[in-house]
Order: sequence, then C-alpha cells, then structure tokens
Amino acid sequence: MRISDVLRDKGDRVVTVTPDLTVQELLATLAEHRIGAAVVSADGATVEGIVSERDIVRRLAEHGAAVLARPVSAIQTTRVHTVGPEADVAEVERLMTEHRFRHVPVVAGGRLAGIVSIGDVVKKRITELEVETSALSGYITGERS
Repeated sequence: MRISDVLRDKGDRVVTVTPDLTVQELLATLAEHRIGAAVVSADGATVEGIVSERDIVRRLAEHGAAVLARPVSAIQTTRVHTVGPEADVAEVERLMTEHRFRHVPVVAGGRLAGIVSIGDVVKKRITELEVETSALSGYITGERS
C-alpha cells in the first residue's frame, strides 16, 4: 500500500501557516481545523517547516506564556521529513516510529501534495485488514469461490 492510497481516502487538503503568524494565531488555526499540526509555508506550496501541538507545549514549558506572541518561525521544526505519494505505508510507519513524530508532509514535484498522520495510516491499515479478513472468511465458509 502506498501513501497515495491514504491520500485518496483522506484527501489532499493541507492546512498551512505562514512563518510570521503568531503562536497564539497558530493555536486558533489548529483548534479551528481540529488538527494537531500545520505545515509552515510562505506560499502554501513549499515546506519550510512543521509545527505541532507538541512544539507549542515544549516552548511554553521553556519560555512561558510570552511564547504565544512569538512568530511560528521561532518554534517550528525546520528539519522536516517528507515523503512522496509512492512511498510505502509500512516505511512511513517506521519513519514516524523511529523519529517519534506523528505527521509527515507529502511532496510531489517539489510541491506540497498532502499530509498524513499516524492516525490516517493506522485507519487505512485497519480498513485493509478488515477487507482481507472478510474476503478470507468468505473463502473459508464457502461463500466465495
């Protein structure tokens, strides 16, 4: 299974924020869209960074409430792991587990093409397993030939 299969089910919409947005505005954006991370991009197409709820919490612990007035660029992760649409889902799961992050931007032709979360990947794998189990069950009971 490929990341393109996950995006086909989930969609390719990505919430992006500009680097100059304040952390307070970022929080409002995450809450509005009910998401845990946003891609940082000045043009909405290139990946300059990623910022998650975890980044915000860590910076709040380090710097206090003053961090809320700082720009997203001050707290973003700039070393972003990205994958292409043809990446194998199992490889992306390993990447996420090894590096301990939950969101991976998908880039195609140098442009942002989607984002997948660990939840998206797990949901797709569960659906795939259910389909396989159902088909196997049908063969075992003789309902399919």
